[in-house]
Amino acid sequence: MAVNLLLGLQWGDEGKGKIVDVLTSNYDIIARFQGGPNAGHTLIFDGHKHVLHTIPSGIFHKTAVNVVGNGVVIDPVIFQKELDNLAKFNLDIKSKLLISRKAHLILPTHRLLDAASEASKGKAKIGSTLKGIGPTYMDKTGRNGMRVGDLELEDWKERYQALTDKHLKMIDFYEADIEFNLKELETTFFAAIEKLKELTFIDSEEYLNSAIKNGKSILAEGAQGSLLDIDFGTYPFVTSSNTTAAGACTGLGIAPNKIGDVFGIFKAYTTRVGSGPFPTELFDEDGATMSKVGMEFGATTGRPRRCGWLDLIALKYAVEVNGVTQLMMMKGDVLSGFKTLKVCTSYNYKGTEVHHFPYNVEEHNVTPIYTELKGWKQDLTGMTTIEELPKELLDYIKFIEDFVEVPVSIVSVGPDRKQTILK
Repeated sequence: MAVNLLLGLQWGDEGKGKIVDVLTSNYDIIARFQGGPNAGHTLIFDGHKHVLHTIPSGIFHKTAVNVVGNGVVIDPVIFQKELDNLAKFNLDIKSKLLISRKAHLILPTHRLLDAASEASKGKAKIGSTLKGIGPTYMDKTGRNGMRVGDLELEDWKERYQALTDKHLKMIDFYEADIEFNLKELETTFFAAIEKLKELTFIDSEEYLNSAIKNGKSILAEGAQGSLLDIDFGTYPFVTSSNTTAAGACTGLGIAPNKIGDVFGIFKAYTTRVGSGPFPTELFDEDGATMSKVGMEFGATTGRPRRCGWLDLIALKYAVEVNGVTQLMMMKGDVLSGFKTLKVCTSYNYKGTEVHHFPYNVEEHNVTPIYTELKGWKQDLTGMTTIEELPKELLDYIKFIEDFVEVPVSIVSVGPDRKQTILK
């Protein structure tokens, strides 16, 4: 059996959680392969809104096993809050939520380091969510990190203290004006660790490869988006992990020849949270309308998202880097009412028209060149079949498919899992 991947093709917040939830009934295992609690996967069904940060989005389906892979970084405190929020649903967490021993832990001082580093940058800050993600991945690559499996060792607290002492010296180096009470943070942290230790830890690469051999179906779930990839995103305004398809191999221990379909999620327009270049960003009434109608606020931070027209140059770049086989378009309903839609089909890059995503897309280098398409007025939120969709929307989808050379298989017309149209 092949492993299918699901990941975001923009700057995150594309709606991956909803689609994982929709697709979960087709899979035996949902496996999260990278990122940390800076992710916010929102699921809406039965009149309730659920936001997951670390736990895979298939957790509400009682038939699927959910695996937190080795490429993920876990904050035990945030993880515990997620578990508390799930308690009322009577889920079999012990057997349906499995944690890789090789996943790294976010310590209280990782979050303090994040804050100190960001504060020291002044106007050059990258817009970190201050969840400690970057410093945790730095310790991972620096071979200093603590992993979930370390919690099974007798000396894990000594390891914790050694790393914490190192972090405190680094915080002093930044000379940043941040206030904290480490004792208070540690009390909460150690309590959450004890709860985490009640869960099932596994050697996830062995578990997943055995599942593949036994014919189990697996969906690998990514976090953030391809344009935030540490290698291929808009560096340095990126996250600290590989959000692209290759990250599923390293984040789960799955070989490239085990990968099947790659589902790429994108919005019918473009958004971005935090700092960094955004060629098609709008500062006018159209951008304000997208933000208001789309309720564009970060699921994790609550920060308003920057909005703009769909960037097909960036989308095609992400499709190519990931080897996307199927596209899934989210929030088509948000564009209802626009008389004219614009899509970026090339860039003016330093005075020359280009059709690829260049090394530097800062606004002083790049100006988007748009193609205009006719909009639609109809409210899409009650539509359930592809035949009901307005011709203008179908033309919009066809234009996207022709440009990136990949078919759109799902169109989302609202936040609820039922507002999903198979094309």
